[in-house]
Amino acid sequence: MPIKHLIQGVTTTAINQLETLVENRRIFNLVNCELNIFETHQSSYHIPLSFNELIVTSMVRGKKVMHLSDKPSFDYLPGETVILPPHETMIIDFPEATLADPTQCIALAINEEYIKDTLIYLNSFHKSQDEHKQWKLQFNQYHFQHNNEISDLISKLIRVCQSKDTAKNIFADLTLKELLIRLLQSQYLEQVSLEASQATDTNSHRANFVLSYIQDHLTEKIAIDALSRKAYLSRNIFFKWFREQFGITPVEYINRERIRMAKQLLVNSAMSIQEVSDYCGFSDANYFIRVFRKMEGITPKTYQMHCRM
Repeated sequence: MPIKHLIQGVTTTAINQLETLVENRRIFNLVNCELNIFETHQSSYHIPLSFNELIVTSMVRGKKVMHLSDKPSFDYLPGETVILPPHETMIIDFPEATLADPTQCIALAINEEYIKDTLIYLNSFHKSQDEHKQWKLQFNQYHFQHNNEISDLISKLIRVCQSKDTAKNIFADLTLKELLIRLLQSQYLEQVSLEASQATDTNSHRANFVLSYIQDHLTEKIAIDALSRKAYLSRNIFFKWFREQFGITPVEYINRERIRMAKQLLVNSAMSIQEVSDYCGFSDANYFIRVFRKMEGITPKTYQMHCRM
């Protein structure tokens, strides 16, 4: 029941303009990317689809069931994104699509050389000198809920691609580069968080060490000054480094992980809202409720009631 950050600004095709009821396709070409808008207006199964370039897809409306090679099948819903490498075939089911309620999805095919140039730029200028990692797209994290920044950027790209502005390739270039960086930051945060939670060589890299320390002390007061000392950085440089690496602030990450813990406790324990707030390290219950509502769209109590129904 978390907030769904939905893609905006995508109109459906008029029925009398459809060329097909299954994966009707509108294409908008720019210099470095191609925007495809797919709509399906009838229940269909086992529809193959692939692209020659890296593809970033986002669901706009309806429901698909995705089948990818060597991966479990999964429901694909609005507010979610899938990233796939070139030439990987998707087999898609549309179990609920109708003329009155079609399934709609965008697929952004991005030029390979443009991606390489962006990665070279990031690896040259967008990391600390003592970091050993290389920026790269991770295809093991291929299906995820996008955050507000990613949904806003995809929505903006859709508007730019469909516009008649003579400078739209310039605007698309700037937005596409930011989208790639946001996706890379989001993937890197998930990767390092997983490594930290599994206590995998946490002393090898600064990022692993800091996130591991946060995970180990979520139920306690975590001072930013203490984190910056752990990272051997000044407070200001630490904030800048953390946001550059992961796309969010340390406080936002700490709150995200505490809310994740709180959701498990709300469902699987008999603890009160106050007790959950205290256990998860929040300074007071009112602040906990505000943070929870901002992230999940509902109060902790409502979340607890829905999950126990």
